[in-house]
Amino acid sequence: MLSLKIKDITFKSPIIAASGTFGYGNEVEKIVDMSKIGCVITKSITVEKREGNSHPRIHESSSGMLNSIGLANVGVKNFCDQKILELNDLDTHFIVSIAGSTLDDYIRVLDAIENSKGQHVGYEINVSCPNVKAGGMEFGINKDMVFELTSKLKEITNKILIIKLSPNVTSIEDIALSAEAAGADAISAVNTFLGTSIDYKTGKFTLNTKFGGLSGPPIKPLALAKIYKIYNNINIPIIGMGGISNFSDIIEFLRLGSSMVQIGTLNYRDPSIICKFYDQLKDFMIKNKINDITDLIGDCK
Repeated sequence: MLSLKIKDITFKSPIIAASGTFGYGNEVEKIVDMSKIGCVITKSITVEKREGNSHPRIHESSSGMLNSIGLANVGVKNFCDQKILELNDLDTHFIVSIAGSTLDDYIRVLDAIENSKGQHVGYEINVSCPNVKAGGMEFGINKDMVFELTSKLKEITNKILIIKLSPNVTSIEDIALSAEAAGADAISAVNTFLGTSIDYKTGKFTLNTKFGGLSGPPIKPLALAKIYKIYNNINIPIIGMGGISNFSDIIEFLRLGSSMVQIGTLNYRDPSIICKFYDQLKDFMIKNKINDITDLIGDCK
């Protein structure tokens, strides 16, 4: 009922734990029913170990969250030697997120992970991070760079290749089209919106980096608009995200064109929230006599 396929992989649920919000993927498995999670996406992995940006790097806004964590991770060698082996035992699929500052960075990380003993089903290529000083956004705002990057990575792997897009562009559908033309198997959209915050008393910026990525409920209407635009321009699956707060939000993302969805910010408050959404989504389908979750995809009138 809730299962679906992307490429040749069957996911038992359309709900994914977003990158950077579930640790590497196995930190919460003792307190969460992983069988109700369609997939876990790891932290973004880079060539070298990263400590991330200096504190303060997270700020809770009135109804969302600003973050400028800066891709903190153990680096690809440590990930392949240690972390990925632990993830092989998860009771669900996992996908590895990759980030870099140059084309060569992305290639080196993906190639190393391809040659590891990981049982991951794919990669999410983060070309959209708004809180690092180099790379990321440079790729994500240029359709030609997205095409080249996707093409090069497609040559290295047969696993699912997902390109994660930034909403901070003029035409997100053009970027999605470039990724599709280069061989991407799916699109993740959208990453956080660029935002900032200050202390009105002192006039100082709240985040050390001044700017960060805004997530949570405030961005949902903006994210939905981006999903709809992408859906009407490409033919590959979309994994939607942005401000999902309850199971009905999931249905909205599906109806506007998402094949799957990612839950992010809410995981910080309650790592088991995805399991609750799974149960609620299943109940909704039973009550409304919907036999297959794919029947909802793109049915918005």
